Amino acid sequence: MGFIVARAPFRLSFAGGGTDLPSFYNHNTGEVVSTTINKYVYVIINSREHIFGKGIDDPFSYKFRLSYSNTENVHSADEISHPIVREALKLLDIDEPLDIATMADIPAGTGLGSSGTFSVSLLHALHTYKGEELHPQQLAEEAAHIEINLLNRPVGKQDHYAAAFGGLNTYRFNRNGTVEVDPLNSNPSTTQSIFEALLLLNTGISRASSSVLDEQNSNTENNREYLLNIKQHAEHARRIIKSGFDVEEFGQLLNNTWQQKRKLATNISTNVIDDWYDKALNSGAIGGKICGAGGGGFLLLVINPELRTSARNALKDLANLEIKYEPMGSEILISTS
Repeated sequence: MGFIVARAPFRLSFAGGGTDLPSFYNHNTGEVVSTTINKYVYVIINSREHIFGKGIDDPFSYKFRLSYSNTENVHSADEISHPIVREALKLLDIDEPLDIATMADIPAGTGLGSSGTFSVSLLHALHTYKGEELHPQQLAEEAAHIEINLLNRPVGKQDHYAAAFGGLNTYRFNRNGTVEVDPLNSNPSTTQSIFEALLLLNTGISRASSSVLDEQNSNTENNREYLLNIKQHAEHARRIIKSGFDVEEFGQLLNNTWQQKRKLATNISTNVIDDWYDKALNSGAIGGKICGAGGGGFLLLVINPELRTSARNALKDLANLEIKYEPMGSEILISTS
């Protein structure tokens, strides 16, 4: 293939975060309920075989040219600094000259699964370049393998599965490492009710998830009771959605899961985050949580739609991200030979 554009959606995790880490599901089955949203990571691949090695001066003499938050021009995959790109090219045994560019609707470090989403989008594009079609399950497993096994990152699998499958799902993480995907199959009116009750605010605080997850991983045994409670919250979230969605019950559930989550590591919340959250509750929000590992990123609130303006006024310094439901997972938007 010559020119390829892939995209994968970001996700919002409602309940169960932390139970998708191997340190938990190797001993207890994990469970996460999440949805994908209409914000994406895009990966663009362009083959340069027709000009590579034709005596053209730099930068065309480089085998791989990468454009992301940095720019890289290198002669081999081993020289690539971006760890996910490097390992993906090596895993798929790709050595042909390529331009690889990426862009995203949301910056990294904000708790919406950017790293896993990028991994899925990149692998989807590279497999398409090789003329290969993968089932979302295979795509998710490959992406998780790169981050967890090859790069030894302290992350779980939920982000990779959400990006690959898309939609509103329950994910079960079994002790043997397999993952079951259970679509909630909510009707459009239920999905609309869920998203009308969500308010997603950017705290402006960016953080590497590893800074939180390293501590959380090391504390898994001590935190097992909290994590088992969080797993039960995921089961509860699934029941609420399947029964048609009740905003009050759902908001209280997120509040409960946030209180449990805050106990998993010392840097999951801060005084500033706690102050914002208290202001949200005092202005009508029923519950909420910091997205992702914690420590910063987006603050997700559940609120009756008629009280939305009150909450926005109380937290007017935080930018609101308008989101919609995305039923699709990773897709190839353009593929030319």
